[in-house]
Formats: sequence, structure tokens, C-alpha cells
Amino acid sequence: VTFFPAVLTLPAGGSATFFCNISTENNSGSEYSLNWYKEINHSQAQKIAEISRNNPQTKTEKYRLTNHTPAFKIEILNLHQNDSGSYYCGLITFFEPDKVMESNRSHLLVTAAPEKTNATDEPEMEEGNSPDRIKAVLLGILLLAGAVILLIFGYLTITYRRGDGQKPPSENTPAEGKPPMVSVSTVDYGVLEFQRDQCTQMPSETPPVEQTEYATIIFPEEKPITPERAKKHQD
Repeated sequence: VTFFPAVLTLPAGGSATFFCNISTENNSGSEYSLNWYKEINHSQAQKIAEISRNNPQTKTEKYRLTNHTPAFKIEILNLHQNDSGSYYCGLITFFEPDKVMESNRSHLLVTAAPEKTNATDEPEMEEGNSPDRIKAVLLGILLLAGAVILLIFGYLTITYRRGDGQKPPSENTPAEGKPPMVSVSTVDYGVLEFQRDQCTQMPSETPPVEQTEYATIIFPEEKPITPERAKKHQD
């Protein structure tokens, strides 16, 4: 029965793997069992695991044994510093009662868990910076979108104002219900008396004839006060 490797030095938190080889050439058909021991204080042996010939694997919270006859793999899981010590395996054969064949001793040294190095810290820093980078990119996108919206708003405002300037006056002024003021020329009739020229006298032979002459006068928008209107105004 052989047990190897002879020495293992591992950090806490990992797992240690040993191999135990047995030789049953002369008794290949016999039944046997394999025990695993740990030495305490270099004198006392403590049985910590066991696996039989027909059992493919045995697993506990701390140990795992796998049957690969004639080799057996033995693992110590979740190492602690108190797992340090000497280990060996023992083969118990049933065709020869009370016969135990022990292997050589292998030593396990469990060290303290390693501290985080700079190499492991750098990825964490990069992961910590990734949200900041995402925020910066989103902020840039928002600023760009805001600038585009302002440009579009300014363009539409200028276009709207130009369109108002080109509209006819009737469209620009609100509808108030009052009709537009239109200047209309008016016609007023009046009787004008013409005085006769005193210097010129008709010959006595020709009898005088009364004549009345009429005139049509077109006044501007503001009507002048005629004699008839003045009389009405006084009344």
C-alpha cells in the first residue's frame, strides 16, 4: 500500500488531494476495505473516512473518497489550518482477519489564505469604473439630443415668423367683426345764387329774363357746411 504525494502545502480555503494505491494480485477476488487515518500528536491515529471495494464513492462534508481500483483518490475539502498533519491509508482484507496493511505517511501543511494582490484588485477597479463610463456616455447622448432639439425649435420659430410676415394684412389682423373703412365720395346738391354783373346791362329793348343756373359740386370725405346745413345747425 502506497500513499502519495509525500508533502502538500496549500492555502486555506482550497482542497488537498492524495492517492492511495493497493496491490491485490494474489487475492483479486477477496473483499477488502480501505480506511483513511490522520495522526494526532505524532502518536495517536484517528480514522476519518472509509470506503469498501464495491462502493464507487464516499463523500462527507469534509472528505471525498473515489474508487478507481487499484487507486483511490482522497480529497480534503475546504481546508483550514487545523487540517495540517500526517495522513495515511490502511487496507483491511477479509480473507485474512485482523490483517491491516498501512501505507507510508504524507504530510499536509495548510497556510493562511493569501491576501488580495494588486492584480486581483485591478479588475475590481475596472468593474467599479464601468458604471461611471456608462453614465458619462448617457450624459453625452442626452446633451447631444438636447442640442439637436434646440436647433430644430429655433429653425421652426424662424420659419413661422417669416411665414407671418408674408401673409396679407387681412390675415395678420384679428377679425373683430367691424367692417373695413371704405372712403366713398358723396354728392351734395345746393342752390347757388349768382349775382348779376351790375356793370353790364342788357339793352332796354330786350326784356330781362330770369335765369337760374345749377352746379354740381363733388366734395371730399369731410362735407363743407352749406347754407342749408348751417341753418339746420343753428336751429
